[in-house]
Amino acid sequence: MTNKNRIRLISLGGLGEIGKNMMVVEIGDDLAIVDAGVMFPEDDMPGVDLVIPDITYLMENASRVKAIFLTHGHEDHIGGVPYVLKQLNVPVYGTRLTLGLLKVKLIEHGLERSTELREITAGDRIQLGNFDVEFIHVNHSIAGVVALAFHTPLGAIIICSDFKFDQTPYDGRVADLYKFAELGKKGVLCLLSDSTNAERPGYTESEKTVGETFRDIFSRAEGRILVATFASNVHRIQQIVDAAEREDRRICVTGRSMIKVVEVASELGYLQVPDGMIVDLDQMDRLPAEKIVVLTTGSQGEPMAALSRMAMAEHNRISIMPGDTVIISASPIPGNEKSVGRIINQLFKEGANVIYEPHLGIHTSGHAKQEELKLLLNLCKPKYFIPIHGEYRMLMKHAELAESVGIPKENIVISELGIPVEFDKKGIHIRDRVVSGQVFVDGLGVGDVGNIVLRDRRQLSTDGILIVVVTMNKQQGRVVAGPDIVSRGFVYVRESEELIEEARDKVREALSVCEEQNITDWGALKSAIRDSLYRYLWEKTKRRPMILPIIMEI
Repeated sequence: MTNKNRIRLISLGGLGEIGKNMMVVEIGDDLAIVDAGVMFPEDDMPGVDLVIPDITYLMENASRVKAIFLTHGHEDHIGGVPYVLKQLNVPVYGTRLTLGLLKVKLIEHGLERSTELREITAGDRIQLGNFDVEFIHVNHSIAGVVALAFHTPLGAIIICSDFKFDQTPYDGRVADLYKFAELGKKGVLCLLSDSTNAERPGYTESEKTVGETFRDIFSRAEGRILVATFASNVHRIQQIVDAAEREDRRICVTGRSMIKVVEVASELGYLQVPDGMIVDLDQMDRLPAEKIVVLTTGSQGEPMAALSRMAMAEHNRISIMPGDTVIISASPIPGNEKSVGRIINQLFKEGANVIYEPHLGIHTSGHAKQEELKLLLNLCKPKYFIPIHGEYRMLMKHAELAESVGIPKENIVISELGIPVEFDKKGIHIRDRVVSGQVFVDGLGVGDVGNIVLRDRRQLSTDGILIVVVTMNKQQGRVVAGPDIVSRGFVYVRESEELIEEARDKVREALSVCEEQNITDWGALKSAIRDSLYRYLWEKTKRRPMILPIIMEI
């Protein structure tokens, strides 16, 4: 048996950023992964579909990896699992709903038969190699969420991923505060805790308050009701179903992810929908407007989501009509504010009554605010504390909260991606960085789009491209046709004939100089063309299009 007194924690995602959460726990020679999420691309990542953690370190230590433990079924915690499983064949542990949502992804990636899924429930405790892991129930904006406690000879390591302490949760299951207190009494070596709302004072509102707001809005709405929310928020969906049932309305579901979640959650018993209440979109036109609720994706203003297509009159079944009530039951994720604002403006233009303001009680966060974060710290009484899941300022605020409840400043670690934090009998040690970072998923390509490709895409989107085609006689080293110039995204050739003709002259001059100097290497010829055009076009237009010389030989 390897030395269980040597423990390392390495974050490969979720520190200094929102999303792609992944924590590596090492006890002795055994290694476990906690969550494997995705992050959605930012504006400076054109063409990228998803961002996942760099798992080079895991692949280098593949023989040591024992399992993947999942805290819950949100994309930023399970979206990257299929990409990990393509490289590492290890069992995956999670609650029933988490594994149900993951299974949909595994089917899409053709991994459902080769992956071993092991269902756990809150309260379970398992042994796996050097790992002694306990699962603790917490509240969040999705069902089936657990915190993890790794029991070690040096004390427990608690990873409390996304959570809040809801005193009146929709399903009646409050977080297991007793278990956190019990662990705190026995001795917690290190607590890692969600920092998303560390800047916000007070307590996070209960999910039940949203259900009360829905009942009030549904009772007053005269036409159709359309509700956009996160597909994974099963408790929110259940409250929409309850409000619709109360007003004798039927529900139509649209949006690929929403349809999938409703199917999975219903099959697993997390969502209770009366028979005959959900109707196909084809049947919607046969029902009076006051009898319809449309449950849809698109709360973040995603261009291809169902709500966006409705607002732009591009949805093949549903168009926004005057008199519709549209509820956007979500807060914009940082960076999505403009997209959401555009959709709201368009919905108003189409005549809808849009309810989106947070103070109206149509949404509540799934993340703990400052008082709940302090409560967890006081219950666990950890020797060391590492804030996780948040941008740097959020981690700093969480560290301040920990210090305010008595955690010594020297025992609080603001870590970074790839930095191992090691514990042993002598104390805590910060080791040299391991390989970490971002891997871009673009279509079917994983990792084949890097910073150089993104730089080219940004240049293309900013200043366009100029293609120079020259046909040369290779033996004689002279131009026999061209240069021809094709412009895309730079200038319109017909309206800039003088500029293009002068550009051709610059190319001819550059090739003439090369001929005089007896330069025949095509790489050198292309560089000469590129350099001469860069200077000329910058002087004339103050733009830097991508210049792509193409030399054809005869």
